[in-house]
Amino acid sequence: MKIIVLGAGIIGISTAWHLLEQGHQVTVVERQPDAAMETSFANAAQISVSYCEPWANRDAPLKALKWMFQHDAPLLFRPRLDWQQWRWCLQFLSQCNDAAFERNVQQLVALGAYSHATMKELVRSTGIAYQRLQHGIAHYYTDQKSFDTAGDAANLMRRYGVSRRVVSRDELLRIEPAFKSFAHRIVGGTYTASDESGDARVFTQALAQRCAARGAEFLYGHDVLKLAKTGTEIESVLVQARNAEGTAAASARSLKADHFVVACGSYSAPLLRTVGVDLPIYPGKGYSATFKLKRPELAPLVSSIDDEKKIAISRLGDQLRVAGTIEVGGYDLSLDTTLARARCQMLADRIEMVLPGVADTRNAAQGGDPNYWAGLRPATPTNIPYIGKTRVGKLWVNAGHGTLGWTHGAGSGRAMAELISGQMPQMAFACHGFERPSPLLTAQPA
Repeated sequence: MKIIVLGAGIIGISTAWHLLEQGHQVTVVERQPDAAMETSFANAAQISVSYCEPWANRDAPLKALKWMFQHDAPLLFRPRLDWQQWRWCLQFLSQCNDAAFERNVQQLVALGAYSHATMKELVRSTGIAYQRLQHGIAHYYTDQKSFDTAGDAANLMRRYGVSRRVVSRDELLRIEPAFKSFAHRIVGGTYTASDESGDARVFTQALAQRCAARGAEFLYGHDVLKLAKTGTEIESVLVQARNAEGTAAASARSLKADHFVVACGSYSAPLLRTVGVDLPIYPGKGYSATFKLKRPELAPLVSSIDDEKKIAISRLGDQLRVAGTIEVGGYDLSLDTTLARARCQMLADRIEMVLPGVADTRNAAQGGDPNYWAGLRPATPTNIPYIGKTRVGKLWVNAGHGTLGWTHGAGSGRAMAELISGQMPQMAFACHGFERPSPLLTAQPA
């Protein structure tokens, strides 16, 4: 079959690859000049099956209220005159209870385990190098009250087959000695050896090149103007090339196919609504900084999560990537506002506190070269993505992965390709538009 994939992030490119594996003819449409130039460009670098807890939990509403006037808050709601934002927030609040939290965790772990296995096979078969480190992920706590709850979270993960264990401060420092200078602040942590890290952009672009080598057509620099619907199904998609200045470079083209996959991240929802498919996917602005290492011998090899600031720290060769925070406030990507500068500065300040002198965190005025970035994470109220068919014929969706696009990317693409090919993915994840899989597929405790 001929299939058009809209979007060339990790989700879209993984979808394209697995569709090629199934023997389909694939065209990828992307508005950027290359793959992985938006949300997949500079994320936290973690493939974190075991650290996938949804944002919505029993404590989230009170914390969100407390954080509303704090510039560097981990989760910041910026109210707007936007019905989609308010609807999303109300649905988010409906998930802030223990029953919903556990239900959502089960789904995220199921998809994560399936995706991680798929990713490992993909790396074996392609040989792609992407600064991969297989040293696990550590989560350190600086607050005793927060650390006291770590055991509950670890037990929940173990219930669904993930081996996350609670460790003392001394054991955490044996796992990752780089945090010794910060040891006086650490009260303990958790650790999962099976998780890993790597550069999502490098991987995605390399996989896109392999897709092209296998015959996939790539229409980079093309805007999606319209999904053309005839009756109850999509007939074609209207696209238009643009030049480097962002203006139209040619007449619009109408592309026909047997199926169409929307994998446009946060922009999936407004596109789908034009043909009557209304999914609660809303952008969460996240920030990252990529610092050059000054003392590589003192930099961590274990990817880590800082519980106090809710940020992730990952080694990428001779650089250190630090990323985090969620800002729910529309599609703004600016880095030059007072709020954005404060959130970026928080990343630099925290690295200097946790790993003093290890990375070059100086700003440009001081002679440094910090690489700050912001991306829109396509978030659902549950944190569970939509992977499957829509009620419009020939139209499929693979979007809503939030902060877990890198973790869930490989498996989401494989699942999408299997569903289009008439197969049911072998995982305990509820694919959109399909009945829930058999309970026999549910993950078993470790």
